[in-house]
Formats: sequence, C-alpha cells, structure tokens
Amino acid sequence: MTPASLPERVKSSIRRRVVGLFNDVERGQTPVMRSPDALFAPGSVVWRVHGDVGSMMVGGVASLLLQMLHPSVLAGVWDHSNFRKDMHGRLRRTARFIAMTTYGERTSAETAIATVRRVHDRVAGTLPDGTPYSANDPALLAWVHVTETSSFLDAWIRYGEPLMPTSEQDRYFAQMAQVGEMLGADPLPRSRAQAQQLTAQMRPQLKVDARTREIAELILAGRGAPAMGEVPRKLAMQAAIDLLPDWARRMHGFSLSPLERPLVRAGTFGVAQTLRWAFR
Repeated sequence: MTPASLPERVKSSIRRRVVGLFNDVERGQTPVMRSPDALFAPGSVVWRVHGDVGSMMVGGVASLLLQMLHPSVLAGVWDHSNFRKDMHGRLRRTARFIAMTTYGERTSAETAIATVRRVHDRVAGTLPDGTPYSANDPALLAWVHVTETSSFLDAWIRYGEPLMPTSEQDRYFAQMAQVGEMLGADPLPRSRAQAQQLTAQMRPQLKVDARTREIAELILAGRGAPAMGEVPRKLAMQAAIDLLPDWARRMHGFSLSPLERPLVRAGTFGVAQTLRWAFR
C-alpha cells in the first residue's frame, strides 16, 4: 500500500458508511447526483446548507424531535407508519426526499413532491381527544417545514458557517419556501424573523405525552441504522438535543450539563470536519 492510498481508502470507507446510512444500498439505491437543472441553482444557499452531511444529520434529528411535539404530526406517524420496526427507513426516506428536492433534476424533484402529497392524502384520523387531523393540513405542513428549515440552518451555522450573514439566512428561508409551497404548506416563512414568528405562534399547540416520549426514544436510539460508529452516532444525537431551543428541550425533558455541551459541540465539529474531508 502506498502512503497516498491510505487516506483514499479511509475516505472511501467513510463514504460507503454514509451512503449506506442515507440510501437503501441493498436494493441498489444510489445517492442523488447534483443536477444543473435542479429546483435550486448550483451555488445557491440551499445547496451550501444541505451539502454538509454532518450538520444535516444533526439538524435532521433536531427537526424530528420538534415535529413530534405537535399532537397531529405525532398522530400521523403513530397511526400510519411502522416506525417501531423501521424508524431508520423513515429517516432515510426523508433524507432522500431532501436530497432529491435540493439536487435532483427538476422533474425528479417534482415527482418526489407529488408522491409525498399522494401519501399524505391517505394520512388522516382522529386524535385521542377526538380532534380530527390530516397530513395535508396546510398548517401542519407549515410546522413540519419551519422545523426542518430552522433546524438545518441552525446546524449549518453552528458547525459550518458561524458568521453566516442574516441576509443569507433570509435567502435560505425564501428559497426553501418553494418546496413548502409545492407541498401545500401555509403560511410559509421567507425570512429568519418570519420563521421565529411562526414557531412562536405554533407553540401553544405543542405538548408531550407517552407517545411523544416513545418516538423520541426510538429516534435517539438509532436502532436499525447501518453501523457508522457508536461514538459519532451518540455525538450526533446529543448535538441534536443541544441544537433544540431551550423550551423544546424542557418539554422533552432533555438536559446537557455545562460540562457536556462544549464537549458535544467540539466532538461534533470534529466529525463534521472529517465528513467534509471524506467527501471533498
């Protein structure tokens, strides 16, 4: 083995693990390739934010923990999915949808969005208190949208671009509103301030019960995911908890000690840097 080949072998091993984490390689699923005909132009702020594997993993978990605080979103997962047996499959499909709508050809992205809308057509029911819910409710879609966009952006700022200008943050929300609109979400934030306002408006509807806690435990346990290393996985979960707003951590009952927080951030930054090196 030549000296130059060792780093390449390490990079290749890391890439295979990550590809296995986000794609069903056993069924021949391959990563989404970047297309110049994507919904968002190459070099857009969305490409920049979503192209960072490490921070997207952290933001993705944080967004799910936020989404589950809404009883109707929680019910849709509880009543209409096999999350107990295939939580990783659900996470993987969500990650692939984000990749497809960010980087895939426009027609493929539009097809993916249409597929999600058809699935949502079948997701409806009644909460334990008798309140009806529907996955195609524009307000519920808006909650899912704002939690995803806010969490992805916050993770990127923390681990990728700490000095990101507010104007660029606003541009990210404005660009991502295109996907939210195609999914039927309303209202849609088109700036950081509007995202914060929408989140504040939704907070009175949020709650935690036994079902919330069960799904959160399954998300954080990471059962069924391809091996990516126990330390990086635990770091990503702790970093997601750390990324949550204070009020959301309190609702979930999560806590990080003053000593844990800097260690989690430093370790996660190191993992993010390693992933950037591997995919460069």
